[in-house]
Amino acid sequence: MARLSRFNMVSLALGLAFLYLPILILVVYSFNASRLVTVWGGWSLRWYGEFFNDRAMLEAAWMSLRVGLCSATLATFIGTMAAVALSRGRQFRGRTLFSGMLYAPLVMPEVITGLTLLLLFVALNAERGFWTVTIAHSTLTMCFVTVVVQSRLGTIDRSLEEAAMDLGCGPVAALARVTLPLIAPAIVAGWLLAFTLSLDDLVIASFTTGPGSATLPIRIYSEVRLGVKPEINAICSLIIALVALIVVAASLGAKLHQRAR
Repeated sequence: MARLSRFNMVSLALGLAFLYLPILILVVYSFNASRLVTVWGGWSLRWYGEFFNDRAMLEAAWMSLRVGLCSATLATFIGTMAAVALSRGRQFRGRTLFSGMLYAPLVMPEVITGLTLLLLFVALNAERGFWTVTIAHSTLTMCFVTVVVQSRLGTIDRSLEEAAMDLGCGPVAALARVTLPLIAPAIVAGWLLAFTLSLDDLVIASFTTGPGSATLPIRIYSEVRLGVKPEINAICSLIIALVALIVVAASLGAKLHQRAR
């Protein structure tokens, strides 16, 4: 096995420090007893208690969690079906246009996406709230799921599906019994990516949300404009812990799935 050179090791260490050192500092200062963010006043769980006593912040966190779960599930279902249609479906007129429209949100600025969705909901006279934010986040994250699942489908030997159909399975049965189990890790990865993007989104949510349905990023942004409070560090640390737990659980599930196969 080739050993890393000193230059590569230093570059890797600097890159990891650039990515994770700010997160580590944020987590450490979430246990700061001082009201001043930049002044260390000893270890304390005070600001975690402040967060769990802040009703508005808890409602925003619950709103973000519900939107993330629903939009990620919807985006995963639609994105997976779109990936299967593009990879396994027959050629049809307008396939290139469909692919381009599907991948457009990947490169389109979120401001434009949020504004167009806002105009759509206004034209439909839809009351902006939970469902409008969920639909908007599903629209944004569906294309990411499609890219992840389609790349996995491109590595699967089609002879496995053809063998299943030769043995009596119809196209739907072959998809359910052969294809979906093979692409399950990609589907889980797509769901995790969609959930994370939904949990993180600020721009599109600010366009499509309504009174009383602010998500956690919107709430945090409104609080930060008045000054960073130690409570914000505690909230962000809890989000990091939640995402880390989900990623670890997904990794363990993928390993168990691979061993079972």
